[in-house]
Amino acid sequence: MRNAFTIDVEDYFQVAAFAKTIPVGDWDKWELRVEGSTEKILAILDEAGVKGTFFVLGWIAEKVPQLVKRIAACGHTVASHGTSHQFVYSQTEAEFREDVKTARKMLQDLSGQAVVSYRAPMFSITKKTPWAHRVLVEEGYLYDSSVFPIHHDLYGNPDAPTRIHRIETESGPLLEFPPAIVKLLGQNIPVGGGGYFRLFPFTITRRMLKSINMAGNPFMFYLHPWEVDPDQPKVPGAPLKSRFRHYLNLKRTASRLQRLLQTFSFAPMEEVLGQMRNEK
Repeated sequence: MRNAFTIDVEDYFQVAAFAKTIPVGDWDKWELRVEGSTEKILAILDEAGVKGTFFVLGWIAEKVPQLVKRIAACGHTVASHGTSHQFVYSQTEAEFREDVKTARKMLQDLSGQAVVSYRAPMFSITKKTPWAHRVLVEEGYLYDSSVFPIHHDLYGNPDAPTRIHRIETESGPLLEFPPAIVKLLGQNIPVGGGGYFRLFPFTITRRMLKSINMAGNPFMFYLHPWEVDPDQPKVPGAPLKSRFRHYLNLKRTASRLQRLLQTFSFAPMEEVLGQMRNEK
């Protein structure tokens, strides 16, 4: 069974954990390392013979346009991570529309691909944004991976479906592919990547992901380039919880990723969704 492999292309200083420490207006003051860390991931994927979906932030595409072209040239799918990396629920509907429209046009122009997939920054399409999926459909998107069915202090909707599902909007349908979770003692436990991939021992992650496949379902895996960059600058003044989440086990991510790619079969998200649609 093929699973979805995805990368959220953003840099270390743009994460939600540091939002209060590094405002958007200060982003240009920090060393841009996303190109080198993304190249590291591209090399790991090439060695494993895996293609994936890269959700590229519009701000990054504007600063490093050659990176978008490089991702596309390597045979990966370019998708949208929005433009400004703000919580969707902090935007008005009009602001969100402009954000996803601007990012899609920029990424299509740079990649030469039709950009039809979207992932919200920090998985921030929640119950607070009932208009978000409709706007995505109206702006040309077909697929979304923005709703994390878990409890979290910054994002999540634990009542949302945990598997691939169709969302009907006033303007048409959208296919939603949430990050991987498993149910344990009645709770949704996130196992689909990011900080959870760095937190859990690899053997635990492998066992939980295998259980999803054994139940007949593909899973969604995600990672960020900064997670394979243990030498990134330290951000002073960030809260202890934010530092713990961000820096935990960065030195182990690349080797764990290599093991993951050897254990499971992966493809771009769009191919997995197409395969599921054809089977049905």
